[in-house]
Amino acid sequence: MTAPGALTDWVGRSQTLHEVLGPTPARALAATLDRDDEFAAGAALPPLWHWLYFLPLARACGLGPDGHARRGGFLPPVALPRRMWAGGRFEFGAALRIGDTVRRVSTIEDVQEKTGRSGALVFVTVRHECTRAGDAAPALVEWHDIVYREAPRAGAAAPGALAAPADARWQRRLVPDEVLLFRYSALTFNGHRIHYDRRYATAVEGYPGLVVHGPLVATLLLDLLRRELPRATLARFEFRARRPAFDGRALVLAGCPRQPQPQPGTALVQLWAADDAGALVMDAQAVLNAL
Repeated sequence: MTAPGALTDWVGRSQTLHEVLGPTPARALAATLDRDDEFAAGAALPPLWHWLYFLPLARACGLGPDGHARRGGFLPPVALPRRMWAGGRFEFGAALRIGDTVRRVSTIEDVQEKTGRSGALVFVTVRHECTRAGDAAPALVEWHDIVYREAPRAGAAAPGALAAPADARWQRRLVPDEVLLFRYSALTFNGHRIHYDRRYATAVEGYPGLVVHGPLVATLLLDLLRRELPRATLARFEFRARRPAFDGRALVLAGCPRQPQPQPGTALVQLWAADDAGALVMDAQAVLNAL
């Protein structure tokens, strides 16, 4: 572990990036998700598709053995070997549109070192604010939760699974395959080898297969919502990863409206993903603006 207190020195560090939102990444993700969106100039990006932009462009010489950028740049130099996307929270304002020039200001908001059943843990929260050129208020505020953990110990029991809800109003079943994971890794310039290098994922990190990206599962959940309620717009969204999903195994995407309304003029929808055994992979909730 890094010396106590050293990681918290990263709190408050910030990074500012600018990008013009071009159509090609959005069209490529639409094709990857088997959609026919054309994304002409001025078209609104669906929620979470901003992850196609502001990509970390680490040089090849700056990558670690897991395919991630080596620790200690913008993110703190956590020594624990496993890094995963734990969850996120979002507040949506104006839509981000193809052709927009957008400024993203990223700030390390919190670093916490903890001990869990699996050993040492470090949680890092990064706040991203995306603001369109000419606007005073952000179009999107995101809190990105990252967890670092120890490698699993030999013979250690797997964490207990939570059962997914059984009252879905909408449901879609798909089986993620190597092509889907490769294409999403390429679109997000994600070099993490657990998503495309089967030998590394199984022999080095001990997974039973290729790991489905947490952000991809979250994107698929909102894609389900978009298919079922195409006119709905989001005010807020949050998700939490509960356990990994793997290629070649069914992933069930589901959702159901819930009560009460968070506030007048809004609606609450619970979304979740489950594996082929009914175990909860991800849970989420979306607050919708009134139609």
